[in-house]
Amino acid sequence: MDKRNTGKATATDKLLEYAKAIGTALILALIIRTFVIQAFKIPSGSMIPTLLIGDHLLVNKIVYGTPVDIPFTNVTVFHMPGLRTPHKGEIIVFKYPEDPTRDFIKRVVATEGDTVQMIDKQLFVNGKPVEESFTQHTDNSIRSGQLEPRDNFGPYLVPKNKLFMMGDNRDQSYDSRFWGYVDVKQVLGKAMIIYWSWDSNKSMPRFDRMGKLIN
Repeated sequence: MDKRNTGKATATDKLLEYAKAIGTALILALIIRTFVIQAFKIPSGSMIPTLLIGDHLLVNKIVYGTPVDIPFTNVTVFHMPGLRTPHKGEIIVFKYPEDPTRDFIKRVVATEGDTVQMIDKQLFVNGKPVEESFTQHTDNSIRSGQLEPRDNFGPYLVPKNKLFMMGDNRDQSYDSRFWGYVDVKQVLGKAMIIYWSWDSNKSMPRFDRMGKLIN
């Protein structure tokens, strides 16, 4: 027996095994990211105080179903069925309607069939004021709805299969007040938990935020 050939064959077999293991891991990671769970980083302050710049989240893609795109494109080929549609008050990640290559995160404030309105910064849904302990306002001035919809808009009737989204940092959020509704088919998932948070101002982790459930 030629020991050298045996050694080469053994080395080749090991390389093939490693390649198979790496390939399998990559395929599983792609499947999990596409259908089950996805990481998302908060890039802006529109959801302060609930979510901070530098928070890293895990997003549940099973609960609502998710659009499935051709890899490395933004072309949706089909939509995975979900367990239910988004509810008012939930924080979700979705494709930005004006540029589907970008992902946005906001809170659902109204769903199909709801009438939504804002009067002097107070949100109303179906004619009733909404109590929101999680929001903040950083500007005491009131802007007329004739100038812009930040503080005064509506009433609007939310169409079928649409969602009205707003950021918790109400005076500093670019949301449905400005660009309209989100189609439920463009929803990517429900924000679940903060698994990592980095404070760039202090150049250190925010350990107290890690493991925090998102409500």
